[in-house]
Amino acid sequence: MNFTDQEINEIKDHGLTPEQVKSQIDLFTNGVPNVKLVAPATVADGIFKLSDAEELSYLDYYEDRKSELDLLKFTPASGAASRMFKKIYQFLEDYDASKETIDEYLERTDDDHMQAFFAGYKKFPFYNHIIDGLDEETKKDENATKYAFIKTMMAEDGENYGNLPKGLIPFHYYGAYMATAFEEHLHEAAAYAAKNGQADLHFTVSPEHKEAFEKEFDAIHASVSNTTNVNFDVDYSFQKPETDTVAVTMENKLYRKADGSLLFRPGGHGALIENLNDVDADVVFIKNIDNVLVQDNIQVLSRTKRFLAGLLLKKQESVFKYAELLDKDSISESELAELVKFLKEDFSTRIDEAYASFSNEEKKSYLKELLDRPIRVCGMVKNEGEPGGGPFWVEDESGKVALQIIESAQVNDKDDQQEAIFKNSTHFNPVDIVAGVRNYKGEKYNLLDYVNPDLAFIAYKTDGGNEIKALELPGLWNGAMARWNTLFVEVPLETFNPVKTVNDLLKPSHQAGA
Repeated sequence: MNFTDQEINEIKDHGLTPEQVKSQIDLFTNGVPNVKLVAPATVADGIFKLSDAEELSYLDYYEDRKSELDLLKFTPASGAASRMFKKIYQFLEDYDASKETIDEYLERTDDDHMQAFFAGYKKFPFYNHIIDGLDEETKKDENATKYAFIKTMMAEDGENYGNLPKGLIPFHYYGAYMATAFEEHLHEAAAYAAKNGQADLHFTVSPEHKEAFEKEFDAIHASVSNTTNVNFDVDYSFQKPETDTVAVTMENKLYRKADGSLLFRPGGHGALIENLNDVDADVVFIKNIDNVLVQDNIQVLSRTKRFLAGLLLKKQESVFKYAELLDKDSISESELAELVKFLKEDFSTRIDEAYASFSNEEKKSYLKELLDRPIRVCGMVKNEGEPGGGPFWVEDESGKVALQIIESAQVNDKDDQQEAIFKNSTHFNPVDIVAGVRNYKGEKYNLLDYVNPDLAFIAYKTDGGNEIKALELPGLWNGAMARWNTLFVEVPLETFNPVKTVNDLLKPSHQAGA
Protein backbone atom coordinates (compact mmCIF):
# COMPACT_ATOMS: atom_id res chain seq x y z
CA MET A 1 0.00 0.00 0.00
CA ASN A 2 1.31 3.43 -0.93
CA PHE A 3 0.59 6.51 1.16
CA THR A 4 0.37 10.06 -0.10
CA ASP A 5 2.81 12.64 1.20
CA GLN A 6 0.01 14.16 3.27
CA GLU A 7 -0.82 10.77 4.82
CA ILE A 8 2.84 10.12 5.60
CA ASN A 9 3.11 13.49 7.33
CA GLU A 10 -0.05 12.85 9.38
CA ILE A 11 1.20 9.41 10.37
CA LYS A 12 4.61 10.71 11.42
CA ASP A 13 3.10 13.67 13.25
CA HIS A 14 1.18 11.15 15.35
CA GLY A 15 4.40 9.37 16.32
CA LEU A 16 3.84 6.38 14.04
CA THR A 17 5.68 5.12 10.99
CA PRO A 18 4.14 4.26 7.61
CA GLU A 19 5.33 0.67 8.15
CA GLN A 20 3.40 0.42 11.43
CA VAL A 21 0.22 1.73 9.81
CA LYS A 22 0.66 -0.65 6.89
CA SER A 23 0.90 -3.54 9.38
CA GLN A 24 -2.30 -2.33 11.03
CA ILE A 25 -4.12 -2.18 7.68
CA ASP A 26 -2.84 -5.68 6.88
CA LEU A 27 -4.51 -6.93 10.07
CA PHE A 28 -7.78 -5.30 9.02
CA THR A 29 -7.50 -6.78 5.53
CA ASN A 30 -6.40 -10.28 6.46
CA GLY A 31 -8.25 -10.48 9.75
CA VAL A 32 -6.85 -11.10 13.20
CA PRO A 33 -6.16 -14.81 13.67
CA ASN A 34 -8.30 -16.50 16.29
CA VAL A 35 -6.47 -18.23 19.08
CA LYS A 36 -6.39 -22.04 19.10
CA LEU A 37 -7.60 -23.22 22.48
CA VAL A 38 -6.36 -26.65 23.55
CA ALA A 39 -8.10 -26.88 26.93
CA PRO A 40 -9.15 -24.75 29.89
CA ALA A 41 -6.51 -24.42 32.55
CA THR A 42 -7.81 -26.15 35.68
CA VAL A 43 -6.61 -26.81 39.20
CA ALA A 44 -5.53 -30.23 38.00
CA ASP A 45 -3.81 -28.86 34.91
CA GLY A 46 -2.24 -25.40 34.85
CA ILE A 47 -3.68 -23.71 37.96
CA PHE A 48 -2.01 -24.11 41.35
CA LYS A 49 -4.19 -24.39 44.43
CA LEU A 50 -2.06 -23.71 47.48
CA SER A 51 -2.65 -25.16 50.91
CA ASP A 52 -2.99 -22.83 53.88
CA ALA A 53 0.52 -23.83 54.96
CA GLU A 54 1.94 -23.06 51.50
CA GLU A 55 0.20 -19.68 51.42
CA LEU A 56 1.61 -18.81 54.83
CA SER A 57 5.08 -19.95 53.80
CA TYR A 58 5.08 -17.73 50.69
CA LEU A 59 3.58 -14.82 52.64
CA ASP A 60 6.40 -15.06 55.20
CA TYR A 61 8.95 -15.31 52.40
CA TYR A 62 7.69 -12.02 50.97
CA GLU A 63 7.59 -10.29 54.36
CA ASP A 64 11.15 -11.40 55.14
CA ARG A 65 12.48 -9.90 51.90
CA LYS A 66 10.33 -6.93 51.00
CA SER A 67 12.41 -4.35 52.93
CA GLU A 68 15.24 -4.97 50.46
CA LEU A 69 13.05 -4.81 47.35
CA ASP A 70 11.67 -2.11 45.10
CA LEU A 71 7.86 -2.47 45.25
CA LEU A 72 5.37 -0.79 42.94
CA LYS A 73 1.59 -0.87 42.58
CA PHE A 74 0.64 -0.30 38.92
CA THR A 75 -2.99 0.60 38.22
CA PRO A 76 -4.58 1.23 34.81
CA ALA A 77 -6.94 4.14 35.59
CA SER A 78 -7.54 5.98 32.34
CA GLY A 79 -11.04 4.62 31.79
CA ALA A 80 -13.95 7.06 31.97
CA ALA A 81 -17.00 6.15 34.04
CA SER A 82 -19.40 6.66 31.12
CA ARG A 83 -20.03 2.93 30.61
CA MET A 84 -20.71 2.58 34.32
CA PHE A 85 -23.68 4.92 33.87
CA LYS A 86 -24.86 3.77 30.43
CA LYS A 87 -28.29 2.65 31.71
CA ILE A 88 -28.68 5.91 33.64
CA TYR A 89 -28.14 7.96 30.50
CA GLN A 90 -30.76 5.83 28.76
CA PHE A 91 -33.26 6.44 31.56
CA LEU A 92 -32.75 10.21 31.43
CA GLU A 93 -33.33 10.11 27.69
CA ASP A 94 -36.49 7.98 27.91
CA TYR A 95 -38.19 9.28 31.04
CA ASP A 96 -40.59 12.26 30.89
CA ALA A 97 -41.47 13.47 34.40
CA SER A 98 -44.40 15.51 33.04
CA LYS A 99 -46.16 12.37 31.79
CA GLU A 100 -45.58 9.70 34.43
CA THR A 101 -44.03 8.92 37.77
CA ILE A 102 -40.85 6.88 38.06
CA ASP A 103 -42.84 3.94 39.46
CA GLU A 104 -45.15 4.09 36.43
CA TYR A 105 -42.12 4.20 34.13
CA LEU A 106 -40.58 1.17 35.83
CA GLU A 107 -43.82 -0.78 35.59
CA ARG A 108 -44.28 0.17 31.93
CA THR A 109 -40.71 -0.64 30.84
CA ASP A 110 -39.90 -3.47 33.24
CA ASP A 111 -36.38 -1.99 33.39
CA ASP A 112 -34.56 -4.32 35.80
CA HIS A 113 -31.50 -2.10 36.10
CA MET A 114 -33.43 1.02 37.06
CA GLN A 115 -35.71 -0.95 39.36
CA ALA A 116 -32.64 -2.14 41.27
CA PHE A 117 -31.17 1.37 41.16
CA PHE A 118 -34.17 3.05 42.80
CA ALA A 119 -34.82 0.17 45.18
CA GLY A 120 -31.36 0.59 46.65
CA TYR A 121 -30.34 4.15 45.82
CA LYS A 122 -30.22 5.20 49.48
CA LYS A 123 -27.27 2.80 49.85
CA PHE A 124 -25.12 4.54 47.24
CA PRO A 125 -22.01 6.06 48.82
CA PHE A 126 -22.91 9.48 47.40
CA TYR A 127 -26.59 9.40 48.48
CA ASN A 128 -26.31 11.76 51.44
CA HIS A 129 -23.97 14.08 49.56
CA ILE A 130 -26.49 14.56 46.74
CA ILE A 131 -29.61 14.63 48.90
CA ASP A 132 -28.14 17.29 51.18
CA GLY A 133 -27.80 19.55 48.15
CA LEU A 134 -31.46 19.31 47.12
CA ASP A 135 -33.93 22.03 48.15
CA GLU A 136 -36.44 21.24 50.89
CA GLU A 137 -39.46 21.56 48.60
CA THR A 138 -38.12 18.86 46.27
CA LYS A 139 -37.42 16.51 49.18
CA LYS A 140 -41.10 16.61 50.23
CA ASP A 141 -42.05 14.55 47.17
CA GLU A 142 -40.53 11.08 46.73
CA ASN A 143 -40.79 11.07 42.94
CA ALA A 144 -39.29 14.55 42.66
CA THR A 145 -36.50 13.51 45.02
CA LYS A 146 -35.60 10.43 42.97
CA TYR A 147 -35.62 12.37 39.72
CA ALA A 148 -33.59 15.26 41.14
CA PHE A 149 -31.13 12.76 42.64
CA ILE A 150 -30.40 11.09 39.34
CA LYS A 151 -30.26 14.37 37.40
CA THR A 152 -27.84 15.88 39.93
CA MET A 153 -25.72 12.74 39.78
CA MET A 154 -25.27 13.07 36.03
CA ALA A 155 -25.61 16.79 35.18
CA GLU A 156 -22.54 18.70 34.03
CA ASP A 157 -23.36 21.42 36.54
CA GLY A 158 -24.01 18.72 39.16
CA GLU A 159 -21.75 15.82 40.09
CA ASN A 160 -21.11 14.96 36.43
CA TYR A 161 -20.18 11.38 37.36
CA GLY A 162 -20.49 10.04 33.82
CA ASN A 163 -17.67 12.29 32.65
CA LEU A 164 -15.31 11.60 35.52
CA PRO A 165 -12.62 8.93 35.37
CA LYS A 166 -13.85 5.83 37.17
CA GLY A 167 -11.07 6.21 39.73
CA LEU A 168 -12.58 9.46 41.04
CA ILE A 169 -16.13 8.15 41.53
CA PRO A 170 -17.06 7.69 45.22
CA PHE A 171 -17.17 3.92 45.72
CA HIS A 172 -17.61 3.57 49.49
CA TYR A 173 -19.21 5.48 52.36
CA TYR A 174 -17.77 5.35 55.86
CA GLY A 175 -20.37 7.31 57.77
CA ALA A 176 -18.50 10.60 57.79
CA TYR A 177 -16.96 10.65 54.33
CA MET A 178 -16.94 9.09 50.85
CA ALA A 179 -13.90 7.25 49.49
CA THR A 180 -13.10 7.11 45.77
CA ALA A 181 -11.67 4.04 44.08
CA PHE A 182 -8.40 5.97 43.85
CA GLU A 183 -8.30 6.41 47.62
CA GLU A 184 -9.01 2.72 48.20
CA HIS A 185 -5.96 1.85 46.12
CA LEU A 186 -3.83 3.87 48.54
CA HIS A 187 -5.21 1.82 51.43
CA GLU A 188 -4.48 -1.34 49.47
CA ALA A 189 -0.91 -0.26 48.78
CA ALA A 190 -0.39 0.37 52.48
CA ALA A 191 -1.64 -3.14 53.23
CA TYR A 192 0.59 -5.13 50.87
CA ALA A 193 2.93 -2.95 48.76
CA ALA A 194 4.58 -0.77 51.41
CA LYS A 195 7.95 -1.09 53.06
CA ASN A 196 9.60 1.03 55.74
CA GLY A 197 6.52 3.28 55.89
CA GLN A 198 6.58 4.07 52.17
CA ALA A 199 4.41 2.92 49.24
CA ASP A 200 4.97 3.74 45.57
CA LEU A 201 2.03 3.80 43.16
CA HIS A 202 1.75 4.42 39.44
CA PHE A 203 -1.55 5.24 37.74
CA THR A 204 -2.07 5.40 33.99
CA VAL A 205 -4.56 8.23 33.42
CA SER A 206 -5.91 10.36 30.59
CA PRO A 207 -4.08 13.69 30.20
CA GLU A 208 -7.26 15.67 30.82
CA HIS A 209 -7.79 13.90 34.16
CA LYS A 210 -4.30 14.10 35.65
CA GLU A 211 -4.96 17.38 37.43
CA ALA A 212 -8.14 15.98 39.01
CA PHE A 213 -6.23 12.95 40.32
CA GLU A 214 -3.52 15.21 41.73
CA LYS A 215 -6.15 17.36 43.42
CA GLU A 216 -7.80 14.27 44.94
CA PHE A 217 -4.43 13.03 46.19
CA ASP A 218 -3.66 16.39 47.81
CA ALA A 219 -7.05 16.27 49.54
CA ILE A 220 -6.71 12.76 50.98
CA HIS A 221 -2.98 12.11 51.35
CA ALA A 222 -2.59 13.36 54.92
CA SER A 223 -5.67 11.55 56.17
CA VAL A 224 -4.78 8.19 54.57
CA SER A 225 -1.18 8.50 55.74
CA ASN A 226 -2.31 9.15 59.30
CA THR A 227 -4.67 6.16 59.18
CA THR A 228 -2.17 3.71 57.66
CA ASN A 229 1.15 5.12 58.98
CA VAL A 230 2.38 4.98 55.39
CA ASN A 231 3.60 7.79 53.16
CA PHE A 232 2.68 7.58 49.47
CA ASP A 233 4.65 8.48 46.37
CA VAL A 234 2.22 8.61 43.46
CA ASP A 235 3.07 9.26 39.83
CA TYR A 236 1.16 9.12 36.57
CA SER A 237 1.62 8.37 32.91
CA PHE A 238 -0.49 8.68 29.78
CA GLN A 239 -1.19 6.25 26.98
CA LYS A 240 1.34 7.21 24.30
CA PRO A 241 0.02 8.69 21.02
CA GLU A 242 2.33 6.40 19.11
CA THR A 243 0.34 3.42 20.44
CA ASP A 244 -2.81 4.73 18.74
CA THR A 245 -4.11 2.81 15.75
CA VAL A 246 -5.53 4.06 12.47
CA ALA A 247 -9.22 3.57 11.67
CA VAL A 248 -10.40 2.19 8.34
CA THR A 249 -13.65 1.98 6.41
CA MET A 250 -15.56 -1.27 6.13
CA GLU A 251 -13.63 -1.75 2.86
CA ASN A 252 -10.31 -1.46 4.74
CA LYS A 253 -9.44 1.94 3.28
CA LEU A 254 -8.00 4.70 5.46
CA TYR A 255 -10.91 6.48 7.10
CA ARG A 256 -11.02 10.26 7.04
CA LYS A 257 -12.87 12.53 9.40
CA ALA A 258 -15.16 15.33 8.20
CA ASP A 259 -12.17 17.70 8.02
CA GLY A 260 -10.30 15.28 5.77
CA SER A 261 -7.73 14.18 8.34
CA LEU A 262 -7.02 10.58 9.28
CA LEU A 263 -8.72 9.16 12.36
CA PHE A 264 -6.41 7.69 14.99
CA ARG A 265 -7.90 5.91 18.00
CA PRO A 266 -6.41 4.75 21.32
CA GLY A 267 -5.12 1.21 21.04
CA GLY A 268 -6.92 -0.13 24.15
CA HIS A 269 -5.37 -1.22 27.41
CA GLY A 270 -2.82 -3.28 25.52
CA ALA A 271 -1.06 -0.01 24.73
CA LEU A 272 -0.22 0.23 28.44
CA ILE A 273 2.55 -2.35 28.01
CA GLU A 274 4.57 0.71 26.96
CA ASN A 275 3.77 2.41 30.28
CA LEU A 276 4.56 -0.75 32.22
CA ASN A 277 7.82 -1.00 30.31
CA ASP A 278 8.77 2.48 31.49
CA VAL A 279 8.53 1.65 35.20
CA ASP A 280 11.00 -0.49 37.09
CA ALA A 281 10.73 -2.45 40.33
CA ASP A 282 11.52 -5.88 41.75
CA VAL A 283 7.85 -6.63 42.36
CA VAL A 284 5.03 -4.96 40.42
CA PHE A 285 1.43 -5.42 41.61
CA ILE A 286 -1.04 -4.94 38.74
CA LYS A 287 -4.74 -4.44 39.40
CA ASN A 288 -7.61 -2.55 37.73
CA ILE A 289 -8.89 0.71 39.21
CA ASP A 290 -12.47 -0.53 39.71
CA ASN A 291 -11.62 -3.70 41.64
CA VAL A 292 -11.41 -2.61 45.28
CA LEU A 293 -12.70 -3.74 48.66
CA VAL A 294 -14.06 -1.74 51.58
CA GLN A 295 -11.35 -1.16 54.14
CA ASP A 296 -12.98 -3.55 56.64
CA ASN A 297 -12.28 -6.45 54.26
CA ILE A 298 -8.83 -5.51 53.06
CA GLN A 299 -6.99 -8.13 55.09
CA VAL A 300 -8.09 -11.08 52.92
CA LEU A 301 -6.84 -9.16 49.88
CA SER A 302 -3.59 -8.21 51.60
CA ARG A 303 -2.91 -11.80 52.56
CA THR A 304 -3.56 -12.99 49.00
CA LYS A 305 -1.38 -10.35 47.38
CA ARG A 306 1.48 -11.06 49.76
CA PHE A 307 1.50 -14.82 49.23
CA LEU A 308 1.34 -14.28 45.45
CA ALA A 309 4.36 -11.97 45.77
CA GLY A 310 6.17 -14.54 47.89
CA LEU A 311 5.43 -17.23 45.31
CA LEU A 312 6.84 -14.96 42.59
CA LEU A 313 10.02 -14.33 44.58
CA LYS A 314 10.49 -17.99 45.45
CA LYS A 315 10.14 -19.14 41.85
CA GLN A 316 12.24 -16.24 40.65
CA GLU A 317 15.01 -17.31 43.01
CA SER A 318 15.17 -20.67 41.24
CA VAL A 319 14.93 -19.04 37.82
CA PHE A 320 17.86 -16.78 38.64
CA LYS A 321 19.94 -19.74 39.88
CA TYR A 322 19.33 -21.71 36.68
CA ALA A 323 19.79 -18.67 34.41
CA GLU A 324 23.18 -17.97 35.96
CA LEU A 325 24.09 -21.63 35.57
CA LEU A 326 23.16 -21.54 31.87
CA ASP A 327 25.46 -18.57 31.36
CA LYS A 328 28.47 -20.57 32.55
CA ASP A 329 30.71 -22.42 30.14
CA SER A 330 29.64 -25.88 31.24
CA ILE A 331 26.50 -27.44 32.66
CA SER A 332 26.03 -31.13 33.35
CA GLU A 333 23.33 -33.39 31.96
CA SER A 334 21.95 -33.84 35.47
CA GLU A 335 21.70 -30.07 35.93
CA LEU A 336 19.93 -29.75 32.58
CA ALA A 337 17.52 -32.52 33.60
CA GLU A 338 16.89 -30.72 36.89
CA LEU A 339 16.08 -27.50 35.01
CA VAL A 340 13.69 -29.30 32.66
CA LYS A 341 11.91 -30.78 35.68
CA PHE A 342 11.67 -27.31 37.25
CA LEU A 343 10.16 -25.78 34.10
CA LYS A 344 7.63 -28.58 33.78
CA GLU A 345 6.55 -28.70 37.40
CA ASP A 346 6.83 -25.07 38.45
CA PHE A 347 5.85 -23.24 35.27
CA SER A 348 3.74 -25.90 33.54
CA THR A 349 6.11 -25.56 30.57
CA ARG A 350 5.68 -28.07 27.76
CA ILE A 351 9.07 -29.15 26.44
CA ASP A 352 9.68 -29.74 22.74
CA GLU A 353 9.45 -33.44 21.87
CA ALA A 354 12.72 -33.13 19.95
CA TYR A 355 14.60 -31.89 23.05
CA ALA A 356 16.20 -35.28 23.76
CA SER A 357 17.95 -35.21 20.37
CA PHE A 358 19.47 -31.75 20.92
CA SER A 359 23.18 -31.30 21.52
CA ASN A 360 24.30 -29.94 24.87
CA GLU A 361 24.68 -26.44 23.44
CA GLU A 362 21.31 -26.65 21.73
CA LYS A 363 19.71 -27.72 25.00
CA LYS A 364 21.32 -24.78 26.82
CA SER A 365 20.14 -22.31 24.19
CA TYR A 366 16.63 -23.78 24.12
CA LEU A 367 16.25 -23.78 27.90
CA LYS A 368 17.69 -20.28 28.23
CA GLU A 369 15.10 -18.99 25.77
CA LEU A 370 12.33 -20.61 27.84
CA LEU A 371 13.70 -19.45 31.18
CA ASP A 372 14.97 -15.94 30.54
CA ARG A 373 11.67 -14.02 30.44
CA PRO A 374 9.57 -11.74 32.62
CA ILE A 375 7.43 -13.66 35.13
CA ARG A 376 3.82 -13.10 36.10
CA VAL A 377 1.91 -14.80 38.88
CA CYS A 378 -1.79 -14.40 38.11
CA GLY A 379 -4.54 -14.87 40.65
CA MET A 380 -7.58 -16.70 39.23
CA VAL A 381 -11.02 -16.93 40.83
CA LYS A 382 -13.60 -19.64 40.33
CA ASN A 383 -15.86 -18.87 37.37
CA GLU A 384 -19.16 -17.50 38.64
CA GLY A 385 -20.48 -16.46 35.23
CA GLU A 386 -18.83 -13.03 35.01
CA PRO A 387 -18.25 -11.86 31.42
CA GLY A 388 -14.60 -11.76 30.48
CA GLY A 389 -11.50 -13.83 30.00
CA GLY A 390 -9.93 -16.77 31.71
CA PRO A 391 -6.90 -19.09 31.82
CA PHE A 392 -6.38 -21.56 28.97
CA TRP A 393 -3.85 -23.79 27.31
CA VAL A 394 -3.28 -22.24 23.88
CA GLU A 395 -1.38 -23.47 20.84
CA ASP A 396 0.48 -20.75 18.93
CA GLU A 397 1.32 -20.55 15.24
CA SER A 398 4.48 -22.63 15.74
CA GLY A 399 2.60 -25.43 17.49
CA LYS A 400 3.90 -24.55 20.96
CA VAL A 401 1.33 -24.92 23.75
CA ALA A 402 1.46 -22.53 26.69
CA LEU A 403 -0.72 -20.93 29.36
CA GLN A 404 -2.48 -17.73 28.31
CA ILE A 405 -5.27 -15.44 29.50
CA ILE A 406 -7.86 -15.38 26.72
CA GLU A 407 -10.89 -13.13 26.11
CA SER A 408 -14.04 -14.30 24.36
CA ALA A 409 -13.36 -11.94 21.43
CA GLN A 410 -10.21 -13.93 20.62
CA VAL A 411 -12.13 -17.18 20.15
CA ASN A 412 -13.72 -18.29 16.87
CA ASP A 413 -17.41 -18.33 17.80
CA LYS A 414 -18.21 -20.24 14.59
CA ASP A 415 -16.11 -23.19 15.76
CA ASP A 416 -18.27 -25.29 18.09
CA GLN A 417 -15.29 -27.10 19.57
CA GLN A 418 -13.44 -23.87 20.39
CA GLU A 419 -16.61 -22.35 21.85
CA ALA A 420 -17.13 -25.45 24.00
CA ILE A 421 -13.59 -25.24 25.38
CA PHE A 422 -14.05 -21.57 26.22
CA LYS A 423 -17.40 -22.15 27.92
CA ASN A 424 -15.99 -25.04 29.96
CA SER A 425 -13.45 -22.84 31.71
CA THR A 426 -13.45 -23.30 35.47
CA HIS A 427 -11.78 -20.01 36.38
CA PHE A 428 -12.02 -16.32 35.58
CA ASN A 429 -9.32 -13.68 35.20
CA PRO A 430 -9.81 -10.90 37.77
CA VAL A 431 -6.62 -9.06 36.68
CA ASP A 432 -4.72 -9.83 39.85
CA ILE A 433 -1.11 -9.98 38.72
CA VAL A 434 2.23 -9.84 40.51
CA ALA A 435 5.06 -9.35 38.03
CA GLY A 436 8.82 -9.74 38.02
CA VAL A 437 10.41 -7.71 35.24
CA ARG A 438 14.14 -8.04 35.95
CA ASN A 439 16.64 -10.79 35.09
CA TYR A 440 19.10 -12.42 37.47
CA LYS A 441 21.61 -9.61 36.86
CA GLY A 442 19.06 -7.04 37.99
CA GLU A 443 18.58 -5.76 34.44
CA LYS A 444 15.13 -4.67 33.35
CA TYR A 445 13.59 -6.70 30.54
CA ASN A 446 12.36 -4.84 27.49
CA LEU A 447 8.74 -5.96 27.85
CA LEU A 448 7.98 -5.06 24.23
CA ASP A 449 10.07 -8.06 23.18
CA TYR A 450 7.53 -10.42 24.78
CA VAL A 451 4.37 -9.17 23.03
CA ASN A 452 2.56 -11.29 20.45
CA PRO A 453 1.41 -8.58 17.99
CA ASP A 454 -0.93 -10.98 16.19
CA LEU A 455 -3.25 -11.19 19.21
CA ALA A 456 -4.96 -7.89 18.48
CA PHE A 457 -8.69 -7.18 18.38
CA ILE A 458 -10.81 -5.68 15.59
CA ALA A 459 -13.71 -3.63 16.91
CA TYR A 460 -16.60 -2.16 14.93
CA LYS A 461 -17.36 1.47 15.79
CA THR A 462 -19.02 4.54 14.32
CA ASP A 463 -17.70 8.03 13.68
CA GLY A 464 -20.13 10.77 12.71
CA GLY A 465 -22.68 8.10 11.83
CA ASN A 466 -20.21 6.22 9.62
CA GLU A 467 -19.34 2.60 10.30
CA ILE A 468 -15.62 2.06 10.79
CA LYS A 469 -13.21 -0.61 11.91
CA ALA A 470 -10.91 0.05 14.85
CA LEU A 471 -7.92 -1.94 15.99
CA GLU A 472 -7.11 -2.62 19.62
CA LEU A 473 -3.61 -3.76 20.45
CA PRO A 474 -3.04 -7.13 22.15
CA GLY A 475 -4.52 -6.77 25.64
CA LEU A 476 -2.19 -5.90 28.50
CA TRP A 477 -2.66 -9.29 30.20
CA ASN A 478 -3.46 -11.14 26.94
CA GLY A 479 -1.23 -10.78 23.90
CA ALA A 480 0.96 -8.09 25.47
CA MET A 481 2.19 -10.67 28.02
CA ALA A 482 1.87 -13.71 25.75
CA ARG A 483 5.56 -14.58 25.95
CA TRP A 484 6.01 -14.17 29.70
CA ASN A 485 6.49 -17.13 31.99
CA THR A 486 3.14 -17.58 33.70
CA LEU A 487 1.84 -19.13 36.89
CA PHE A 488 -1.90 -19.29 37.54
CA VAL A 489 -2.95 -19.54 41.19
CA GLU A 490 -6.46 -19.90 42.60
CA VAL A 491 -7.33 -16.98 44.90
CA PRO A 492 -10.43 -16.31 47.05
CA LEU A 493 -13.47 -15.08 45.15
CA GLU A 494 -14.01 -12.30 47.70
CA THR A 495 -10.83 -10.58 46.46
CA PHE A 496 -12.62 -9.88 43.15
CA ASN A 497 -15.04 -6.99 43.54
CA PRO A 498 -15.27 -4.99 40.29
CA VAL A 499 -17.63 -2.11 39.55
CA LYS A 500 -18.81 -2.36 35.95
CA THR A 501 -22.17 -0.61 36.46
CA VAL A 502 -23.23 1.84 39.14
CA ASN A 503 -25.54 -0.83 40.61
CA ASP A 504 -22.49 -2.90 41.55
CA LEU A 505 -21.94 -0.33 44.32
CA LEU A 506 -25.13 -1.68 45.95
CA LYS A 507 -23.60 -5.11 46.50
CA PRO A 508 -22.90 -5.98 50.17
CA SER A 509 -19.19 -6.21 49.36
CA HIS A 510 -19.20 -2.46 48.63
CA GLN A 511 -21.15 -1.53 51.77
CA ALA A 512 -18.89 -0.59 54.67
CA GLY A 513 -19.96 -2.42 57.82
CA ALA A 514 -22.19 -4.85 55.88
